[in-house]
Amino acid sequence: MLPLGYGVATASYQVEGSLGVGGRGRCIWDELCARPGAIADGSDGSVACDSYARTDEDLDLVAGLGVGAYRFSIAWPRIQADGTGPALVAGLDHYDRLVDGLLARGLTAMPTLYHWDLPQALQEAGGWPARVTAERFAEYAALVAARLGDRVTTWATFNEPWCSAFLGYAAGVYAPGVRGGDAAFSAAHHLLLAHALGAEAVRAAAPDAQVGIVLNLAPVRLDDDGDPDAQDHVDAIQNRLWLDALARGSYPTRLTALADPGLVRAGDLERVQGSLDWVGLNYYSPYRIALHGPPRAGVGQDVDAYPGAPVFSFAPREPLTAMGWEVDATGLVEVLRTLADQLPGLPVRVTENGAAFDDQGRRDDGSVQDDDRIGYLRDHLAAVEQARSEGVPVVDYVAWTLMDNFEWAEGYLKTFGLVEVEPGTLRRVPKASYDWFGRYVRGERD
Repeated sequence: MLPLGYGVATASYQVEGSLGVGGRGRCIWDELCARPGAIADGSDGSVACDSYARTDEDLDLVAGLGVGAYRFSIAWPRIQADGTGPALVAGLDHYDRLVDGLLARGLTAMPTLYHWDLPQALQEAGGWPARVTAERFAEYAALVAARLGDRVTTWATFNEPWCSAFLGYAAGVYAPGVRGGDAAFSAAHHLLLAHALGAEAVRAAAPDAQVGIVLNLAPVRLDDDGDPDAQDHVDAIQNRLWLDALARGSYPTRLTALADPGLVRAGDLERVQGSLDWVGLNYYSPYRIALHGPPRAGVGQDVDAYPGAPVFSFAPREPLTAMGWEVDATGLVEVLRTLADQLPGLPVRVTENGAAFDDQGRRDDGSVQDDDRIGYLRDHLAAVEQARSEGVPVVDYVAWTLMDNFEWAEGYLKTFGLVEVEPGTLRRVPKASYDWFGRYVRGERD
């Protein structure tokens, strides 16, 4: 097996800022952030880390880790302000410079085409519950691949489509902030269809492209008082909906009765099945199903995101991250085994793994001493190596995230970064975890 590759990741809305630059249109997160009470600290991504204007500075931070790759996302409204029509020259130029900057530093570009910033005009036309959005995505993907495909070979279509569908259109805690659940299954199907159509478009524009999708999968475990039926339902929405479609061209039986009978058209799932050249895994925590648990077990673990489930609660066990997520690296091994079983032969990339902590400790120079994050990374890197020793074809480990940023519904209250971004000045200050991860990548293991 080839040596494990290493990288670090960010996402456009979380770091770029410069929302009005170059003709960029409004996106669904701009709209959600303007809704009172939607974001914990009342903030938005208008400045974020100002990475759009500080690209070279941030690429130097990536290179300073000694990693081989940078996973970033492309903001759809920078390419097409309203999600349709010709590409905005300024938007393509920005990502062109970013890719060239990576190559000049000896780094591989790993772009994700969609990390949740849907152009608002497309949401007003129906959003992901509308089939036309999948068709518009393929057109957008073709524009980007035509510009960057001569230098980029590793592409992801979507990041965590479960979040877009079920946090966005069921729980309503992520953009576009729709509550109820009826639209979530339509959104999920059209996200998968968009992946297949987008993958075809990328390969047509860039014949050397290797196209994958990034899923946030998790082992769903039963607590002492948990209901196995609820466990199965959560697992079906969190994991099997995506894996069954991609691997077998089908959906879990218990979910099909909840979706619009006319949703899936002839040929849809045949296009989705086998559409991957590789699969990405974002792993943070296992899910633990109970009958009674904390009112809010953790950000992103929302019972309303599982429409049709029997009554249940999430009950994570300590230790917990600042997000309220259970820390357990054995779950990463478990999910990697599942991927190897369900999608045999496909290369696997751990495309996000990391943790938010309070970051209260300080070194003598004032920088963050984040021993808890170092411990989390160490344990999960060991889990990756265990899975590889069992034959799981993990080819990359990508840490989340390069620097503290806009953490979606939590605003700037939760910090995942290897680098601190000082409020106000936006000065980048590497944490102890940045130094530790750099040493690990260079083979200096402690």
